[in-house]
Amino acid sequence: MSKPTKYNSDRAEKIVPNTKKQERKTQTSKPTKIAALKKTVSKRQRQPELQYLAWNDVEREEMNPLLYRQLIVGQEVMLARILLKKGCIVPWHSHVNEQLSSIFEGALKFWIDGKEIVVRSGEVLVIPPNMPHKAEAVEDTLAIDTFHPPREDWINKTDSYLRK
Repeated sequence: MSKPTKYNSDRAEKIVPNTKKQERKTQTSKPTKIAALKKTVSKRQRQPELQYLAWNDVEREEMNPLLYRQLIVGQEVMLARILLKKGCIVPWHSHVNEQLSSIFEGALKFWIDGKEIVVRSGEVLVIPPNMPHKAEAVEDTLAIDTFHPPREDWINKTDSYLRK
């Protein structure tokens, strides 16, 4: 069984533990180019604030006739309550934000990492940053998507790929 690999985020280097428990070796790696939607992360720091909200009081935005969403944005994380009608397609995209998609009602079919995965009520799909994916509502669906950091393109309404 191999030992876990650690990364030093301050200096793009991979820390490789030495099996003889001597000093750790480091291997510097070049950053790879990854295609992602532009402006999905804000450079501005949000002021932390306590929020106590009911979904019924949060603005419901119609993206297209088959897709609606509501956003609650914190300092470091964002919740999106997504309502998709059967047949709604979320086109191929990727973003630098980590995403957790939790299905509360219905089912979403994802095309991701060379696989087709149907996520149903009571299930969660964890999508790493920069992983291209597409989804289709196979039933009327209610989902909560969690993003870290918050999706700046959603907050600023510059997410034209969803507004078709």
